[in-house]
Amino acid sequence: MKLFEIRKEYTLKSLDINDVSTDPLRQFKSWFEEAVDAEALEVNAMCLSTLGKDGFPNGRIVLLKELDSGFVFFTNYESDKGKELDANPKASLTFFWPEIERQIRIQGEVSKVSEAESDEYFFSRPYGSQIGAWISAQSREISGRQELEERQKETENRFQKVPMERPGHWGGYRLQARRIEFWQGRPSRLHDRICYEIQDSGEWRISRLSP
Repeated sequence: MKLFEIRKEYTLKSLDINDVSTDPLRQFKSWFEEAVDAEALEVNAMCLSTLGKDGFPNGRIVLLKELDSGFVFFTNYESDKGKELDANPKASLTFFWPEIERQIRIQGEVSKVSEAESDEYFFSRPYGSQIGAWISAQSREISGRQELEERQKETENRFQKVPMERPGHWGGYRLQARRIEFWQGRPSRLHDRICYEIQDSGEWRISRLSP
């Protein structure tokens, strides 16, 4: 099969500007709950895009772990994404749920969550994931799998003798949205797109975009 022969017609739902919430976070929660009900695969997976020092964008999948005033995720602060966010604390998030033919794109400014928030989430993780946060020098070159396994044994032995603690290089970020676009697939590629943009007044401007 040739790539241009791969097609899917979107027919499940529609999206009207008169039906959405005035608050994009409330609208997000509504769509997220529908995605959960539809048993979307990895429903909280999102593509986090940051800007590298070379000017090229970098995207990778991370997991949404909290939604309060912003979108919260956790990672290694010394990873590529951590360094890029330190240099340029702006990023975008993209959710795609093919089960309900929906996409959400989010742009905003990113800041670290408090140490207490990072601690709370870290100690809620499985023990193996806590160990993993210690042994992975994320994004750095390693000699092979054996290096990781040796670090794992060393770290497990260490925390058999002392209480587990969160590594200082690991924690959370919160993206405060400035722009959120909701995309609903429609027939003939005439998709529905509703965009929220924050104004200087703090209010959200809602508009419909051409597909």
